[in-house]
Amino acid sequence: MATISFYGGAGTVTGSKYLLEHRRKRVLVDCGLFQGLKELRERNWQTPPFEAAAIDAVIITHAHIDHTGFLPKLVQLGFQGDVVTSKATADLMKILLPDSARLQEEEADYRNRHQLTSHTPALPLYTEDDARAALSLLKPVSNDGNLIPIVEGITARFMVAGHIIGASLVLVELEGARADGTAIRSLFSGDLGHYDQPIVKDPAPPPACDYLVCESTYGDRLHGDVSAADQLARVINDAVRRSGPILIPAFAVGRTQEVLYTIRELEEQKRIPVLPVVVDSPMAAQATQVYNRWHEEHDLEYASILAKKRHPLRTGSMRTASSRDESKRLNDMRGPRIIISASGMMTGGRVLHHAIRMLPDTNATVVFVGYQAAGTTGRLVQDGAREVRIMKNTIPVRCHVEKIEGFSAHADWQGVIHWLSGLESPPRTTFITHGEVGSATAMAGHIKESFGWEVVVPQYGQVVDLT
Repeated sequence: MATISFYGGAGTVTGSKYLLEHRRKRVLVDCGLFQGLKELRERNWQTPPFEAAAIDAVIITHAHIDHTGFLPKLVQLGFQGDVVTSKATADLMKILLPDSARLQEEEADYRNRHQLTSHTPALPLYTEDDARAALSLLKPVSNDGNLIPIVEGITARFMVAGHIIGASLVLVELEGARADGTAIRSLFSGDLGHYDQPIVKDPAPPPACDYLVCESTYGDRLHGDVSAADQLARVINDAVRRSGPILIPAFAVGRTQEVLYTIRELEEQKRIPVLPVVVDSPMAAQATQVYNRWHEEHDLEYASILAKKRHPLRTGSMRTASSRDESKRLNDMRGPRIIISASGMMTGGRVLHHAIRMLPDTNATVVFVGYQAAGTTGRLVQDGAREVRIMKNTIPVRCHVEKIEGFSAHADWQGVIHWLSGLESPPRTTFITHGEVGSATAMAGHIKESFGWEVVVPQYGQVVDLT
């Protein structure tokens, strides 16, 4: 019997974990942290619904923490198998996982020092040592569609997903799983990028599959007709007229690079003035180097800029705040400026210190350029909350709040339908994951209406027999 179990990414956009079992082998596809609502975050601390030491291998679709961030904990709990992922994703994980561990250790220390914890002492979910142990298990492969052995009886093919650098669609084959002795093929979309976005190539066409696990982050909405560049130009020029600062909470990997790329273009086109731009995220600076390293995943425009010995991700007046002291000195800046800082959902990191100062400022602008999960500070601010809690403090929200959907690295529902139209024959079943309930349900409806396929929105913990 071959089965798939949904232990994350079900009813939520975070915590992606899909367990494939075949011939007594167990392969976990993605190993992400839950984020957002408290009841979701608490799952990170609960005993997993599977034995970590019994997992034979982990496949990672891309580097974002909601797909990788539980891996150090899995290793802490006894996992010792290979972690198979694309080469660029492996490079990014070497940045993200130690940073995730460091943030958790720092938060635990902060809560202990300031007595802001109900647990004595507050402990991190995992440590930097756990992150390094996880990284020692990495087995990087090419994102070129070639067959990769995972464990006995299970192989996989990795193809460009167009979400961030290194992001993969993964086709997993369970050899001899059918009654007639042929393989069962399950395709995992991972996070699917939208078409014609800058820097990375468009998603590869979907290969034939028996089962499809498809994301639905934007299953109930479209990115809109106004381009992200047009929206950002308006926001920046409005802020300049107010002589106010701009804070952009942005994921260090993917979104920060796309925002920088767009600001540089707008400056070169004379559509905005050249403002001080500060990337307050050492991780984002490191990730940018990874972006420039993996040429095979660049789109033609990005590659042509690099070929001219220009830096596609450097604006006219840009610097990086590497140390804490450099970050603190940003508080002394005056006048129009742009600060790009993680985390993208305002759930932790340096962006919170900037938010404490900018949210009450009637001249400031906070610009959301990515998805804000339910329960996060970013979601509350985006939805119009008059005040939010940050580090146990109540912070009033008086600033201008803007949302630019076009920067999302996720395909909207029409983009997903366009991608799915490349399948020559329908899967037996399409599982809709990685979306809040409304988004997943809407995406299921769009697929049924467009193709008439069998579609299931799985529940957390649901186990499905694939044979």
